[in-house]
Amino acid sequence: MNRREFMITMAGGALGMMVDAGPLVEAAQRPTSTAAKAKTRVALVKTGDRAAGVSRAIRLLGDKSVAGKRVLLKPNFNTADPYPASTHNDTLIHLVAELREMGAREITIGERSGPPDTRDVLQDKGIYDLCRRLRIDLINFEELPPEGWVKVDAPESHWFDGFLFAKPVLDAECVVSTCCLKTHGYGGVFTMSLKLSVGMVHKKNMRELHTSFFSQRKMIAEVNHPYAPALILLDGIEAFVDKGPMEGPKKRADVILAGTDRIAVDAVGVAILKELGSNRAIMERPVFAQEQIARAVELGLGIKGADGIELVSDDEAGRRYAEKLWRILALG
Repeated sequence: MNRREFMITMAGGALGMMVDAGPLVEAAQRPTSTAAKAKTRVALVKTGDRAAGVSRAIRLLGDKSVAGKRVLLKPNFNTADPYPASTHNDTLIHLVAELREMGAREITIGERSGPPDTRDVLQDKGIYDLCRRLRIDLINFEELPPEGWVKVDAPESHWFDGFLFAKPVLDAECVVSTCCLKTHGYGGVFTMSLKLSVGMVHKKNMRELHTSFFSQRKMIAEVNHPYAPALILLDGIEAFVDKGPMEGPKKRADVILAGTDRIAVDAVGVAILKELGSNRAIMERPVFAQEQIARAVELGLGIKGADGIELVSDDEAGRRYAEKLWRILALG
């Protein structure tokens, strides 16, 4: 059985359901950059203080691209399990405050959870009440009408026939994402900023993703092709170092990262997992040989290697930790 026949067999049910999704707009291929950047800054703050860490990392990064724009903010609410399985509500609160301080004109949270219903996850996490309190909008991607999804794909894709991508992300003036630091025990290996974009893809595509074990990491990278975030914040105060994404053994990293390049942020995140001590899938493969990262590099989604990362901190503790991570990143 060749790959095409295999995917027809395994994903046939999901693809059949897609026929009923209504008229689709075939999106033009929109590579996020014409060439990978030579250097990108990743701000690293070594702290267990979430409020101070979020503020320091963003200001250290020095990026003002959200100023005057309508921001779509994508958290990690795959489930309502407590941090680091999902975005800590305090992280979200402090990030919203910083975005406003940076001049964001309007902020809207957008999310699709799974396997649980998104509405249930948002309710259990208290996000409806939080949005009212913070005076920000909320889009449940799972409740979008058929015209709220756009069919897209990546060059030389491992998806059978593309995937449905949330139109509000494509229409946003500015996308900001906030992810956790954790391993993924169901084929992804790790889940950080690249994996976060799976929550922008229609649930009908998830069966194909979850049954494509040998291509899954590459497919995760490919769903990042239609858009580029203006800012990424990774809350690594605690991390799952095995199993995940909903539960697993935890270690404290006491790190907050901020960047604009998904490859760079995830590469530093994987280096942190290595420094903490993680499972074989993390420890026995060089950072840039991880399939999510390698495929993202092929797609030109950011830097090409460790030498493209400018890792910066604002105190001696952060600089010492950055040196440890550099030694790990230098191995690939």
